[in-house]
Amino acid sequence: MMKLLLASSSPYRRELLSRLRIPFDWQAPDVDEQAQTGETPQELALRLSTSKAQALAATHSEHLIIGSDQVASWRGQSINKPGNHANAFKQLQALSGQRVDFHSGLCVLDSASGRSLIDTVTTEVVFRQLSDTEIDSYLKCERPYDCAGSFKAEGLGISLLERISSDDNTAIIGLPLIRLRKMFEEFDYQILKNLS
Repeated sequence: MMKLLLASSSPYRRELLSRLRIPFDWQAPDVDEQAQTGETPQELALRLSTSKAQALAATHSEHLIIGSDQVASWRGQSINKPGNHANAFKQLQALSGQRVDFHSGLCVLDSASGRSLIDTVTTEVVFRQLSDTEIDSYLKCERPYDCAGSFKAEGLGISLLERISSDDNTAIIGLPLIRLRKMFEEFDYQILKNLS
């Protein structure tokens, strides 16, 4: 049976992959996440996902390596993780009443053969009109400073939104499980035959 390796330090991605009840290991890859000149948010998400999987391929033979990264964009520009309360407050003020696209890049790499599949799943998020008081209350409660867009859709952040539109409701959290299942099958890895 082929082993699975999640190339990520994200607790959100680990929790999502755990939902599938399949055995996997995880390791944080060492990848520079800076955007390159002229790179679109979607291109960045794909490149980072691929780079994360490739970074672990040399030291993990006979593995299916899962690389994933998410880049949020507003008006064609990437939105960074805020890092602190002040930045998150400004970010949510700017995004109030606006549409944001979350591009979840995904790469599955067979380290034995070098074959890989890549794709992105885009989730459209529309924020409702937010008052400064609502923004401040939300940030103090959930502290989503490590999340692009300054909110957690799997938590209280859902209260900030007017709507979410996606082909995969797990993509917004950071790992599109529906697309991942399809990719696994391309490598003849069947989730329901590999339950732990």
